[in-house]
Amino acid sequence: MGEIDDVVLRCTGSVAVRVRELGGGDAGTSRSVLLADGRQVFVKTNPPDMPGAVAAEAASLRWLAEPGALPVPDVLGDGDRHLVTEHLAPGSPTPAAAEEFGRGLARLHAAGAPAHGSPPPDGPADAWIGLAPMRNEPTPDWPSFYAEHRVRPYLRRAVDTGLLGAEDSALVERVCDRLPALTGSDEPAARLHGDLWTGNVHWSGGAAWLIDPAGHGGHRETDLAMLALFGCPHLDRVLAAYEEVRPLADGWRGRVGVHQLFPLLVHTVLFGGGYARQAVAAARTAPV
Repeated sequence: MGEIDDVVLRCTGSVAVRVRELGGGDAGTSRSVLLADGRQVFVKTNPPDMPGAVAAEAASLRWLAEPGALPVPDVLGDGDRHLVTEHLAPGSPTPAAAEEFGRGLARLHAAGAPAHGSPPPDGPADAWIGLAPMRNEPTPDWPSFYAEHRVRPYLRRAVDTGLLGAEDSALVERVCDRLPALTGSDEPAARLHGDLWTGNVHWSGGAAWLIDPAGHGGHRETDLAMLALFGCPHLDRVLAAYEEVRPLADGWRGRVGVHQLFPLLVHTVLFGGGYARQAVAAARTAPV
């Protein structure tokens, strides 16, 4: 019996009869597995040099499965490198599904978190976003958390590897120093997906499902800014429906670039200089 067969049997109680490798995703390998009992499951296998990644993702999925919010695939089992969840058939993003996505995301954020930077219950402090390590550290306020644990770690790596120069680094540092004045409102920590780009919104069965999370407590505008970064379908409808449930603080559109600094710097250290230019451009949009 191979490793995947053993994992599937342990997590589901049934044997695999067909395994199909899937494309997509930056970290590890994804497979669709048909079981002998007729069920179909999804198996994600992470590289061996990502300790804690599976535990962090499993804890995030369980935490995001807030009743009345958004659908999240059931976690059927996890181990050192393997995560087994229910399989979701692909579907199409419809306007109605996008609007319900916006309302559900507002309800999810409102479910809250113990603190900015807090990991999900039973989730490790040292987690991952894609192939990049990410620290979840409870912090008294959002500006301190965002600067110290979301922007500066990746900024330092970008500078150390020559992807950002001194002048651009100083620009981003000035934005970090001004974060207390840029926050917009003193909101409690929201329950964030944490890596909510459009590829991590899976449209299936007439609904938007949350997958591949990097859950933590943070500012709700960060999830929304990440949705805008790579073009979420029907984004205007998503945002309008979100505000029906939980209106955003005045001036939030002007802060989108500030919240995009984190994912853009992560992409810079993972994929290179094109994202560095986008990060600098986002820093320049910070309100004066």
